[in-house]
Amino acid sequence: MLKIALFPNFSKNQAKETAIDVANFLRSKKVELFADDAISETLQITPLSEVNPKSIDFMITLGGDGTLLQAIHRHPSLDVPIMAINMGGLGFMADIPLDEIYPSLEDLLNGNYTIKNRIMMEGYSDNNQQCLAVNEVSIHRTNNPCIIDLAIYVDGLYLNTFSADGIIVSTPSGSTAYSLAAGGPILTPEVEAFVLTPICPHTISNRPIVLMPHESIKIQYLIDHDATNQGDIEISCDGQQSFKLSPNDIYSIVLSKRLFKLVCLPHHNYFLTLREKLGWRGQTPF
Repeated sequence: MLKIALFPNFSKNQAKETAIDVANFLRSKKVELFADDAISETLQITPLSEVNPKSIDFMITLGGDGTLLQAIHRHPSLDVPIMAINMGGLGFMADIPLDEIYPSLEDLLNGNYTIKNRIMMEGYSDNNQQCLAVNEVSIHRTNNPCIIDLAIYVDGLYLNTFSADGIIVSTPSGSTAYSLAAGGPILTPEVEAFVLTPICPHTISNRPIVLMPHESIKIQYLIDHDATNQGDIEISCDGQQSFKLSPNDIYSIVLSKRLFKLVCLPHHNYFLTLREKLGWRGQTPF
């Protein structure tokens, strides 16, 4: 029997009602369902705490890209393909609209899909502050009143010191998220690369750079000897985990052995999603 973990975001309009309807539909197809313990009773399905995560076949999220990221970070042991239904805004990864839920679920149950494997990244500090990221690791000045200096090393070689509000290191999946908002390039998901994008750099010549993912990236928060109130800065992983980095500390980012597995349906493709989400209106040549 197919086992599916269901992750609705109840803060979205109609999410609770939609999740109940989806659960009823999947039950009628003899699917065994699981959910977070806190909402399992509401959905009348089995709590995740009562199942071996390795026995789960798929994860279905109902929300947006943030809901998908939240589910991954909340349940890191669920290393399974994810089908993401969009009840949010942009939704580059959650690209299945509400009006296509049931045909999409039928496709999933009938095996009419492909699974796209995308690279992920891991970060760690000398004091063992670790994180896993689907989209990006960002380092930001937070409450510091002035810009910060971040020295970047790639495979042990000095790249540059960015005086900026911070730095974003993103995967191809994350290239359409925070990195894009900061002026970074769009990478198609199949590309194996990291994008390093400075946030509001002091020098206009500081531009985003694309790096090979097997190259380790080290970011050192430099002491500003002219600053009188220099404090800790913040590291954020997918906007889901955050912790502090002190002056002179180093944070390292490497390619993860784990892959982000996204269920892709035949009537959806990445370029269609880009055109729709970014509002591109070029004339179709044929």
